[in-house]
Amino acid sequence: MSMRSMIPVEGIEQRIYFLRGHKVMLDSDLALLYGVSTTRLNEQVRRNAARFPTDFMFQLTSGEFRGLMSQIAISKPGRGGRRKLPLVFTQEGVAMLSGVLSSPRAIQVNVTIMRVFVRLREMISSNRDLARRLDALEKKNNRRFRIVFEAINELMEPPVKPRPQIGFHLRKK
Repeated sequence: MSMRSMIPVEGIEQRIYFLRGHKVMLDSDLALLYGVSTTRLNEQVRRNAARFPTDFMFQLTSGEFRGLMSQIAISKPGRGGRRKLPLVFTQEGVAMLSGVLSSPRAIQVNVTIMRVFVRLREMISSNRDLARRLDALEKKNNRRFRIVFEAINELMEPPVKPRPQIGFHLRKK
């Protein structure tokens, strides 16, 4: 069995989250993929802190962590779960991990993760192109069919009946 077949691409896609405007992966998910403990991965990252500026890696706030706990299965603190807030890695941070964790598995995992990030970026880009095309088509059709849309809107609005006035009315002399 090849190393590539042991790394599930679908599993990687499900472990990419969108936080602070970045697509990121949790340290625990990366450790699992690399086949090392989260403690070992974070230890190597801390020893090589200069390789991980804040746009490559950052620590979650307690609010962000609570939000993730509700989305994924992370045990509550004090019950055998995490004792510290997790680190998350952007695509660049994941690429930098290959220099810190240099096992053959780590290298193969990094290659696979990079391919997933690229595929996600292509999907987002194609969705933006599609949205732009739809907007252009809508504007074009709005100009052509504005009269039709206005007529339909008028037909959809029920006619307003005049309401009889209630009360006393004074006539001016």
